[in-house]
Amino acid sequence: MEIITINKKKYVVVEQTAFEKIQAVAASKTIPQKKLSLKAGKKLAYRLIDTWAKGK
Repeated sequence: MEIITINKKKYVVVEQTAFEKIQAVAASKTIPQKKLSLKAGKKLAYRLIDTWAKGK
């Protein structure tokens, strides 16, 4: 890992394997999105369509 300064800003250079490990850890910490039932998804879709139609 190296620190490079360009235009008074510091940047960190990391090996690709280390970066991929960091990415995997960060991805595992994100909360998965909630799945909707068919009925709830349909209701949400209709509501979004109504809001988009009003915007036009």
